[in-house]
Amino acid sequence: MSVLFDHGGEILDGFYATLLLTVCAFPLALVLGSAMAICRISPVRPLRILGRLYVDVVRNSPLLLVVVLIIFGLPDAGLLIPLFWCLVLGLGIYFGAYVCETVRSGIRAVDRGQVEAARAIGLPFRRVVTDVLLPQAFRAMVQPLGTILINTALGSALGAAVGVAELTLETRSFNLETAEPILAFAVAACGYLAINLVVSLAVRLIERKARVLR
Repeated sequence: MSVLFDHGGEILDGFYATLLLTVCAFPLALVLGSAMAICRISPVRPLRILGRLYVDVVRNSPLLLVVVLIIFGLPDAGLLIPLFWCLVLGLGIYFGAYVCETVRSGIRAVDRGQVEAARAIGLPFRRVVTDVLLPQAFRAMVQPLGTILINTALGSALGAAVGVAELTLETRSFNLETAEPILAFAVAACGYLAINLVVSLAVRLIERKARVLR
């Protein structure tokens, strides 16, 4: 156990990096996915095609492939950004596709009569989405979005494959130095479990508040 305390700083740094990856990537996924969901329900056909193409391509690609394409594709396009932000971008793009389908499903669950009533009083499409659809759809989206947030945190472990010093990579380095695989990966599992438990608790609280406001 003493070796764990000797390397505690590196593991905590990895845990912090995992949190930072999650905190940065999930809002990107939320914004991108919501925008694509609006495209998918838009009356403009090219926007619907764009949203559908994005979801079909990304959801049928491995996360590692998306991240590798970003890491090697951006320099070819003349954009040099740190590996950390490449991973954030990859996570955001990948899980944005799942956010898109979650938001679209939540919007589809809203009673069509309310949409027709909003259009009947002359609300433009933008106001129908922001004032009628999204507020009501949010209640149905809380739990699925919480699951996507957890998956984003777990997906950040892919950083170990591309050289980002997050929790899994620091744990692997700890194992290589100490030859304590059970201890090393048990610590990593506890780290991810802690994140998941906090997210699950937050989701339950938000769901409870949403039921009260209904």
